[in-house]
Amino acid sequence: MSAQPGGTAVRDPEVVAEKPLRRNRDFQLLWSGSAFAFLGREVTDLVYPLMVLAITGSPAWAGTFGGVQLFMALLVGIPAGSVADTYDRRKLLIVMETARATASASVLAAVFLDAVTLPHLLGVAVVVGTVGPLGGSARMLLVRAVVPPRQLTAALTQEEVRTHAAALGGPPLGGLLYSLATLLPFVATAVSFTVSLLCALFVRVPRREDAPAAPVEQSGTVRRSLAGLALLWRVPTLRHSTIFAMALNAVTAPLFLIVLVMLDRAGASPTMIGLTSAGLAVGGLAGTLLVRPLHRAFSPGTLMLILGGTAVAFISALALPLGAWWLATALFLLGLGGPSMRVLVDILIFRQVPDEQRGRTFTAFMTVLGAGASVGLFASGQLLERLPAAYAILTLAGVLALAVGWALTDRRIREARWPDESR
Repeated sequence: MSAQPGGTAVRDPEVVAEKPLRRNRDFQLLWSGSAFAFLGREVTDLVYPLMVLAITGSPAWAGTFGGVQLFMALLVGIPAGSVADTYDRRKLLIVMETARATASASVLAAVFLDAVTLPHLLGVAVVVGTVGPLGGSARMLLVRAVVPPRQLTAALTQEEVRTHAAALGGPPLGGLLYSLATLLPFVATAVSFTVSLLCALFVRVPRREDAPAAPVEQSGTVRRSLAGLALLWRVPTLRHSTIFAMALNAVTAPLFLIVLVMLDRAGASPTMIGLTSAGLAVGGLAGTLLVRPLHRAFSPGTLMLILGGTAVAFISALALPLGAWWLATALFLLGLGGPSMRVLVDILIFRQVPDEQRGRTFTAFMTVLGAGASVGLFASGQLLERLPAAYAILTLAGVLALAVGWALTDRRIREARWPDESR
């Protein structure tokens, strides 16, 4: 601990670097808050469409709730990074968590008063979709501010544990609470988002890291918002990695839908469908244990190609007509590589992009992935209308195989190296 003129205390970066991650109070607060937020989000993804279906009787309106969220996330995604790079990230996170907690509490009150309406729920979808990129970019940048560079891999791995644990536990918890009483899942989500807000309130961020490191460009809002996309395109390693990641996301995002259709056509029970789909989340949770060994054993380019190649094999395996347990096993194996790939891309962005541009670059990358997922979902729906599900899966595997083949011929991907951990 040192002091600036005037007596203002500033934390010594060397002291922070020596602190074990488990004793890093600010990171653990951010992690705990996001764990509650992710759990609440997983519950809402299940129970909000169920509520829409209950009050309208229309599957189309139930699907519209998720569509509105995705649309808002894509709409806000690009400018969200500019906002995170311009304004105090901690305050931005607090504002977003307040908005989400308030929206959730409003639904809880409406359910309690038996006054739920479709416009109200769609308004909540707008809030939830908007909060995602704005709060997510602020949270990720705060993690970078409170975690020393050499501990970033461990921190991101811990975040992967949170994500997959929430994906595994959230839907069953939401379904159980909804079956016990309609009000209960909305109580759970309101509590989850409130706890996330309280954690954000107690986070302390070094001033020199939280403030933008350079003056904001005076070149217009649109140009500042597009700076992240421009940087992703300008840096060859980031450009080619982003294209590959987008192709991978476009192929993997629709897999749950295709597997659900396969099992439904085979007459599987809802319980069996749920257990089968959980294979991907279980694989992702187990895959967090592989992040550090794989990152130590391979360069980022080699690891990206290995994970892409194995994904082609495991996705193709889903087409074999061997029953639900085979599908669950293939999804589990596919999920094993997910954390290593996501941490790999996070590290490439966080360690190669200047701090004052990280927000824009991160949200630009996530928006590109979201666009890839949207294209993949739309294309898969069209394939399922015209082809057996197994053929649709093989088509997706073929697309990913082409992307892996392109990456193999790309010298910039093959020769990519891990950034300096001191940055």
